[in-house]
Amino acid sequence: MSDADQLRRLLLERSVRRGDFVLASGQRSSYYIDCRLTTMSAEGQVLIGRLGLAAVRAAGWRPRAIGGLTMGADPVAYAIAAASWGTDTIIDAFSVRKEAKGHGMGQLIEGNFHAGEAVVVVEDVITSGGSAIKAIAAVEKAGAQVLGVLAVVDREQGGRERIAEAGHKVVSLTTTSALGLAQARNVSTQ
Repeated sequence: MSDADQLRRLLLERSVRRGDFVLASGQRSSYYIDCRLTTMSAEGQVLIGRLGLAAVRAAGWRPRAIGGLTMGADPVAYAIAAASWGTDTIIDAFSVRKEAKGHGMGQLIEGNFHAGEAVVVVEDVITSGGSAIKAIAAVEKAGAQVLGVLAVVDREQGGRERIAEAGHKVVSLTTTSALGLAQARNVSTQ
């Protein structure tokens, strides 16, 4: 079984729940993908690290760092950073806070991030693209060049297109169609 097949299996086993859910985007859905149950698992870390690093390379990106809006992006960024160790392209990780810290150095971006560097923004699940766009705005304001966005799952609900319209390429490790969830979408805007 390929890494991609194993990741899809793991997502379906651990992360997909059926029911009636309101997503962060405000949309309703008959399923919810709690990607953290996969991205924070030992197996998920290894799979996402390998697949994510391969996707970054296939996109032609050569980032110095990778990260996104905490908390969903954190384990994805850390897995890819760990997988890059010992390769010809070492990629460090960073986290974007939802708001700047109120104490210490008062930073919005934590970890291995420096103005002027090329970075990739990551997301666990893209629905509307709002979290990725917020992370992009923060890192661009801090002086980084965003090469693109890497998502574990694209819900195929317009987020990819919204991010692309903002000028950023999006690559995903899998989609709701590939997970067999497209027919279960049953989504409407509130």
